[in-house]
Amino acid sequence: MTITLNVAKREETGKKLDKLRGSGVLPAVVYGPKHEAMSISLNAKEFEKVFREAGESSVLVLSGIGEDAEVLVQDVAYDPVKGLVQHVDFYAIEKGKEVTVNIPLEFVGEAPAIKLGGSLTKALHEIEVTCKPSALPHEIVVDVSSLATFDDHIRVKDLDVPAGVKVENDPEETVAVVTEAKEEPVEPVAIDMSAIEVEQKGKEKTEGEVAE
Repeated sequence: MTITLNVAKREETGKKLDKLRGSGVLPAVVYGPKHEAMSISLNAKEFEKVFREAGESSVLVLSGIGEDAEVLVQDVAYDPVKGLVQHVDFYAIEKGKEVTVNIPLEFVGEAPAIKLGGSLTKALHEIEVTCKPSALPHEIVVDVSSLATFDDHIRVKDLDVPAGVKVENDPEETVAVVTEAKEEPVEPVAIDMSAIEVEQKGKEKTEGEVAE
């Protein structure tokens, strides 16, 4: 499924961008090996909706600036107070070329080993893959129901990756494991008897001085 965003060339810069954002328009830039860097703008709400659904690993098509450009979301800047998107960098993909991007991992299922008193550790939350843009998966599903004991591991080589997608991570790298919860022994607090003795003697001396 191809998602198209309508964009327009942008002339506004500096403080004028605040007025642009106030009208619901999002400033952005698109660039790439075969695409000249260009300042653009697009509907803010439309981008936020698409970005929530597609994320950074999906190929988008920018339309309205000449020839349509296939892009990936390279970077998103947010307002630190309001949390709204302030600016977007789009990376234009070379047609016919493979791309290398990070794909998020989606963990599903329940690990039986948790019932043995363990806790699920997710060692990776994304993996790096290389493939044609059309073959990019939106996410890689990791079923943790295979973790029946504390000795079981899910490694990168165990992931179900679509055909035509090459994983760049070490095949032996751990993705998920259930670790046994161990209670740490509580060490007894050492009491400094000499300090107590000195304090007691000092108290007795003070009381004696008062009596005199």
